[in-house]
Amino acid sequence: MNQAVAHAKGQSKAARVHVVEVPDVPSLRKRLKMPQQAFSSSYRIPLATLKGWEQGRRQPDATAAAYLSVIEKLSAETRAALES
Repeated sequence: MNQAVAHAKGQSKAARVHVVEVPDVPSLRKRLKMPQQAFSSSYRIPLATLKGWEQGRRQPDATAAAYLSVIEKLSAETRAALES
């Protein structure tokens, strides 16, 4: 607990910091030329979740951010894998 308090006060450099890179969801979807409903169903992301991300009400967790990165780099392959 003392280490956590020291880190919170900026007194400790021992803590690990994990930064989750989150792709820009609206621009990813627009670059793929897909409306929200099509993107949601193609990649099996609940529509309400997608809307929350795009409106800034929610942020993807680390797993979702990784999945979005895969979609960003391999969109057709990801869609094909989910269809089979």
